[in-house]
Amino acid sequence: MDLPVPDSRLPAPQLFDDDDVRGRLDAATAVRAVRSALLAHHRGTLHAPPRVRADIGDGQLAFTAGRLREQGVFGFRVYHTAADAEQLVAVWDAAGGRLRALVHGSELGARRTGALGAVAVDAAACPGPVRLALVGAGVQAWAQLWALRAVREIEEAVVVARRPHRAAAFARRATEELGLTVGTAASVEDAGRGRNVVIIATDSGTPVLDTAWIGPGTHVTTLGPKSASRHEIPASLAERADVILTDSRAQAAGYAEPHLVAAERMTDLGAVLAGAAAGRTGPGQITLYCSTGLAGTEVALAAALCAPGVPGAPGVPE
Repeated sequence: MDLPVPDSRLPAPQLFDDDDVRGRLDAATAVRAVRSALLAHHRGTLHAPPRVRADIGDGQLAFTAGRLREQGVFGFRVYHTAADAEQLVAVWDAAGGRLRALVHGSELGARRTGALGAVAVDAAACPGPVRLALVGAGVQAWAQLWALRAVREIEEAVVVARRPHRAAAFARRATEELGLTVGTAASVEDAGRGRNVVIIATDSGTPVLDTAWIGPGTHVTTLGPKSASRHEIPASLAERADVILTDSRAQAAGYAEPHLVAAERMTDLGAVLAGAAAGRTGPGQITLYCSTGLAGTEVALAAALCAPGVPGAPGVPE
């Protein structure tokens, strides 16, 4: 059988690194892209199976794949679960199968998670300006702050970290790059009390806060470990929460060990965005967002990088 000969007239796929992502992908575009993907997932036009892991001896390669039917793209992300290696995202045009773009590095994944977190805050937190506590001062905490500015006014923000000098550096960066005044807190308790949004972005396998520090009406986002044996939030916080959201119940169910939160207690964020499920229904409720990483959202962001004049790139509806 003769194999088809590639058409040399087709444009070569675009290659993007972390600097390209930082320069081209603004927060509003990222939020719009993941919000569209969440709604597509709810409608059934984003096919996003649970991640697949391939054992390669020293750790695993993890793959997440997605096809956005309405945007006419499909692709995957691959990363190493143990090594501090670059991630790779590939995106194809569904019509004709042309490879459109390759994105390597870590910035796209962080911004994808930040944008998902921002959509969750906007959907679940009490209306109005945000009084924000960030627990953790790493890449994921930064991406949450970066994206949150696109959906809510940040009235007040504090950051706390295990190493105080990292919190101080985070606060300085927020002023220099985002024009935000971010204070530093001496403890997680000081950071969390009196705030209406608490974002926890650590790699701790034991809880970093006490449920008593979370007041009525607070929205909490957990980004770090969330398994039954390793979790950065106490199980009592999940038990106390009135509403528990996740970007993908399928991903949560696909963890190697059981999730801290039972699947039947979680509601898909896309369903809330579409008005098909209830989110917050009262000002005193505690809401919790468990970030898992909806497959296909990284493909949506990669598609947004493919055309000049972002925002408004192909694959990202206005």
